[in-house]
Amino acid sequence: MATLALSACATAPETGINDPHEGFNRRMHAFNKGFDQRIVRPVTSPFKNSDGASTDGALVVLGNVGGNLALPGKVVNSLLQGRPGKAAQNAGRFVVNTTLGLGGIHDPAGQEFGLTEVDTDFGETLHVWGAPEGAYLELPLIGPTTERDAVGKVVDWVIDPLDHVLDDNEARVKTVIRLGSKAGERARFGDTIDSILYGSADSYAQARLLYLQHRRYELGMEGGEIDPYDPYEDQ
Repeated sequence: MATLALSACATAPETGINDPHEGFNRRMHAFNKGFDQRIVRPVTSPFKNSDGASTDGALVVLGNVGGNLALPGKVVNSLLQGRPGKAAQNAGRFVVNTTLGLGGIHDPAGQEFGLTEVDTDFGETLHVWGAPEGAYLELPLIGPTTERDAVGKVVDWVIDPLDHVLDDNEARVKTVIRLGSKAGERARFGDTIDSILYGSADSYAQARLLYLQHRRYELGMEGGEIDPYDPYEDQ
């Protein structure tokens, strides 16, 4: 849902919509919308001010720590994409914020060293490798995605380096933190998400359009074509 909020601010060229599973997707959208209306929205709405910013310090901290915990997986994906410069940037950010930033609570990497986060995932890795986008999907609790990105989400969970060094209890704590960070995102982008889900004549079609536009935009796709990738852009 936070992705939808970001996508509402992005522009992208017109591209086709491949939605052969629309019946299933609409049922999942109705489920997700009901879950948000009954559980997520009431829980997160009290923790934002009139500007949409979170007013709860715990949600802010969870968001910061959750973002930091996601960095090792992004390092792996950057390497798989042949982008060592971006991998090094995320690795440096993780090391600095884990140590000087007290586990990611603070952001000295960005504020003092200029090591901003380079967002990526295995869905982008598949895109770089030339895998097609596939059909549009809406999955329970996960929300809008595509067949390629759905596979990417599973692989991201498998290849996360932290899962191979944490014990079971630490892994459970990590999961709770990541879920808490998602709640913080819902509070932060609440007004935009509400306008999509509850202010649209057809919230499913609106969510689908905005997700696909934003995803294709951030992957550099234009007119349904994939822009060539320069493997030396980071060197």
